[in-house]
Amino acid sequence: MPYEQCIEGCFSEALGENGLDRAEYDSVLARTADALADLRSRHEDGSLPLLNLPAERDDLDSLAPIVKRYGETFSQVVVLGTGGSSLGAKTLYGLAGDAFGVAPPYDPKAPRLHFMDNIDPHSFSHLLQALDLARTGFLVVSKSGSTPETLTQFLTCFEAVSRDVGEKKATAHFTLIAEPGSNPLRGLGKALGMEILDHDPQLGGRFSVLSLVGVLPAMMAGVDAVSLRQGAAAVLDPILEGARPQDCPPAVGAALAVALAQTRGVSMTVLMPYLDRLDSFALWFRQLWAESLGKGGQGTTPIKALGAVDQHSQLQLYLDGPADKMFTLILSEVAGSGARMDPALAKDGYLDGALAWLAGHTMGDLLAAEQQATAETLVRHHRPLRVLDIKRLDEWVLGGLLMHFMIETIIAAHLLGVDAFDQPAVEESKVLARASFEMD
Repeated sequence: MPYEQCIEGCFSEALGENGLDRAEYDSVLARTADALADLRSRHEDGSLPLLNLPAERDDLDSLAPIVKRYGETFSQVVVLGTGGSSLGAKTLYGLAGDAFGVAPPYDPKAPRLHFMDNIDPHSFSHLLQALDLARTGFLVVSKSGSTPETLTQFLTCFEAVSRDVGEKKATAHFTLIAEPGSNPLRGLGKALGMEILDHDPQLGGRFSVLSLVGVLPAMMAGVDAVSLRQGAAAVLDPILEGARPQDCPPAVGAALAVALAQTRGVSMTVLMPYLDRLDSFALWFRQLWAESLGKGGQGTTPIKALGAVDQHSQLQLYLDGPADKMFTLILSEVAGSGARMDPALAKDGYLDGALAWLAGHTMGDLLAAEQQATAETLVRHHRPLRVLDIKRLDEWVLGGLLMHFMIETIIAAHLLGVDAFDQPAVEESKVLARASFEMD
C-alpha cells in the first residue's frame, strides 16, 4: 500500500470516554460491507467511471500530443475552472514543487502553471498584465459547460489574448474541457474553432482528479500519470478483489468518522498533512468531504490544516477547545533530510548556548520531531487521532491517497444515507445568482 493507516488513537483504550468503544466501531464497520459490494458492482457495470480510471492508459496516450504542443509553444499555462475543475489538478501540480514560484524540478523546460479558480477582477487583471500572452496557453474546464465563473474567466482571457495576438491566432491558445452535448462552453469553442475535449458526464468534478481534468495539466508539468493511476489501483484493487471491511483502509476510515460522529458528537474532521506539497491536497479533500456528505442534516465539517504551520495557529484550539473533532495527520519520513544546521552557529557562544540542541541536526529532523509530538499530544488530550504514514511523496503515493479519500467519502455517504454525487444546495445558489442578472 502507498501508506500505512494507524487508528489506535481513536479508541477508548487511548482516549477514555472520548474514544470509540470497539463494539460500536465494529458495528459501523460491518455496515460498510454493503458499500464495498456496491463499489464492486459499479466497477463491473461501468456506472462509476472513477473506478475504471486506474487501469486505463489509452486516454493518456491521446493526451500526449496536446502536452507536447503546449510544452513546445507556451512558457506559461493558465488553468481556468473552479471547485473540482481546478482543485484536483492543483493538487497534482503540488508534486512539481512549484508552490513558491520556482521552476518545476520534474522538467525544467515545462511550462509553469497558474490556477485561477476565482473571479476576483483584481487577480485577473494583474495576472494578464504579468504574463506574456503570446507565450501563454489556457485550459478551460467546466463539466457542465455552463459554470458562470468559468465562462466569465474564459471570455475575459480570450479577449485579452485576442487583443495581443489577434482573434484568429488566439484560438490556438485555448483547450476546452466540457461534457458532450449542447452547452455554452462547447458552443462558443466550436464557433471559434478551438480544441475541445470531452469531460465524462458520469464523473463529477470533485471525483475527476484521475481523469483528463487533473492529469492533463499535471502531465504538462512532467507528472507521471501512469504512476499516479498505479497508486490509485493499489488502493482500489483489494476492494475489487473482495477484501473484507477490516482489510480495506478506506472502509476503516469511513467507519471511524461516522461512528465518532454518531456516538461521540464529533462534528468536524481535521486533515493535517506535514508537507507543503500536500497543502492543496487538503483543500481538495475539504471540497470532496463537504460537498459529498453535507446533505439532509448529515455530514461533518472538514477543516484544512498544515503542519507544522498550524501548530502555531490552531493547535491551542485543537487541544484545549471543544472535543468535537477527529484528526487525521499525514506524516512522512523526513528525518535526516534538508539543510543541516552548522554546529559552529548553533553551539555555545551564541545566545548562551540556547541553540545548542539544534547543532548538527537537519530541518527534516525538526519536522519529524514536531509531527510526532503533535500526534502524541493529541492523544494525551483525548482527541481522536488517525495517522497516515508515508515513506515518501511521489505520484504512486499521491494516487493512493487520492483514491483512499474518494472511496472513504463514498462509503461514508452510504453509511449516512446520502448521495455522494449530487449537490442540490449548490445548484440552488447558482440559480439565484443567475436570476439576479436576469432581473437587471
